[in-house]
Amino acid sequence: MYKNKKVIIVMPAYKASLTLEKTYLEIPFDLVDEVILVDDASPDNTIEVAERLGIKHVIRHDKNKGYGGNQKTCYSKALELGGDIVIMLHPDYQYTPLLLTAMISIIGNGLYQVVFGSRILGKGALKGGMPMYKYIANRFLTLAQNILMNQKLSEYHTGYRAFSGEVLRNVPFHKCDDDFVFDNEMIAQIFWKGYEIAEVTCPTKYFDEASSINFTRSMKYGLGVLGVSSRYCLAKLGLWKWNLLENQ
Repeated sequence: MYKNKKVIIVMPAYKASLTLEKTYLEIPFDLVDEVILVDDASPDNTIEVAERLGIKHVIRHDKNKGYGGNQKTCYSKALELGGDIVIMLHPDYQYTPLLLTAMISIIGNGLYQVVFGSRILGKGALKGGMPMYKYIANRFLTLAQNILMNQKLSEYHTGYRAFSGEVLRNVPFHKCDDDFVFDNEMIAQIFWKGYEIAEVTCPTKYFDEASSINFTRSMKYGLGVLGVSSRYCLAKLGLWKWNLLENQ
């Protein structure tokens, strides 16, 4: 608990058997109440590693539902368990669990209701191994999104995200896509509801076992992201009624 708030870590997993233990052991369990791992039909032994570590809530998808589909299961279970602070931590060790304490305290003290771990704040992205084409794409997409959405985030593409339970109850994340564009659709929903997003600097780590998408899927993702931001802009201008933003 943090100030009488229940803290839940959700871990969307796919082929995470080699990195799960290292990630899990760095979680600050003096603050964290529950850990949920959702395995998206991994072909490896991610489930066995999770059970050996004693993770209480392990859910396995019988078929792969995609990155967004995995998150839907994660957040639904976290709400079912009564989470007041819910943080998505990838089990591939690309994002350090050592930042969890800071992210928990920002939400727990009522400063912000959403916190992102940004790989772009500071100068560590390229030093940490982010491929140059991904860095350039990240910068271009973020600039375009900030203009279209009238915001000032340093990046929209981090997978390190913390939410208050209120945010997860108030945004219709179940309407979002089941693939990687889920993250940006959920950001649109968050801004639409009037929430602000805080950012903390997150060290960047790229290595063989860390999850990543290939160039072709990156291109598809980039076009999808621009589409999300454009539709959000039109909706804010009153020129487009976008069902994704409405709870009904």
